[in-house]
Amino acid sequence: MPQQVYNFGAGPAMLPTEVMQQIQEELLDYKGMGVSVIEISHRCAEFDEILSRVQQLFRELTGLPDNFRILFMHGGARMQFAAVPLNLAGRVASRKALYCETGNFAKVAAKDAAPFAAVKTIISSADTGYDRIPQLSSELIEQDAAYLHITSNNTLYGTRWNQFPQTGAVPLVADMTSELLSRQLDFSQFGLIFAGLQKNLGPAGMAMVIVREDLLEYAGDQVPPLLNYKQCAKDNSLTNTTNTFAIYVIRLALEWLKKQGGIAAIEARNEIKSDMLYKLIDSSDFYQGVAHREHRSTMNVTFRLPSEALEERFASEAEKNGLYALAGHRSVGGLRASIYNPMPLSGVEALVDFMKKFAANNG
Repeated sequence: MPQQVYNFGAGPAMLPTEVMQQIQEELLDYKGMGVSVIEISHRCAEFDEILSRVQQLFRELTGLPDNFRILFMHGGARMQFAAVPLNLAGRVASRKALYCETGNFAKVAAKDAAPFAAVKTIISSADTGYDRIPQLSSELIEQDAAYLHITSNNTLYGTRWNQFPQTGAVPLVADMTSELLSRQLDFSQFGLIFAGLQKNLGPAGMAMVIVREDLLEYAGDQVPPLLNYKQCAKDNSLTNTTNTFAIYVIRLALEWLKKQGGIAAIEARNEIKSDMLYKLIDSSDFYQGVAHREHRSTMNVTFRLPSEALEERFASEAEKNGLYALAGHRSVGGLRASIYNPMPLSGVEALVDFMKKFAANNG
């Protein structure tokens, strides 16, 4: 029997085994059609049922208010870095957009937005190595801005916004790629949320965009149709041929989440998993956490060892023990355990056991 492997990769990340098995079972013959879900038309009745079911499930699981639209767009979260200013910066004559730099992807988002908006970075934790979410005072949120952008969970450094800023009349935009559906949210405090699929939702390459309806009116004529939220909403995400397979996988992932008890249940499980790792790190002289304790992520647990050589040995030996992809991002090094919704408790228990043995043998 093959060794049990637990995938701690940051993304593309693991999917629930149950979901992968259903994909395998249905791959060659979707619901008796004699063809694969990869092959069916994006305009056929069978795919229309998939798309409608995804939207219905997402609303049911999240309690999404009726005045929000759900869009499926190409290019993953990175494409939304440009799409957001293209669609929203026109809300104000100055095209001013506020950004909070709390990590690599927040920094890239601001850079990608700069050609399309007057970007202003109002807080940054770069000087502390992005180990925390810096204080954001209300005075910094200029009420004549088109929007305020945050990255709610930082995959590289393992931090997250545990409290979201109150932005007044300024729409709050959140990149939630690495945590959407991992905790309960009050969606009414946001103007727009987007997330690449490759963490808790499905395969890489697309993004889900949740946008308040009143914000659909600000895209200018120069915005390309495939980046235009209003056009996408009008066409029910079918302006062109969409990724039918990815949306099908989202449906399976949402059905799986519902079977787990919904978001409240998965949030409680995620807290248990991350607490197990943080308790071990905090009680050890061998492991050192990266993120400030008050701003730790439940999705990405980051830590260091006394030397880079030991970190390389840790990642190598862990993989031999069925603990896959624990090396940190190439730009920051260290170690990182990404424990998204599908990661079972047994996977974290196996990692904790390995960490204890590794420290005993190398400390």
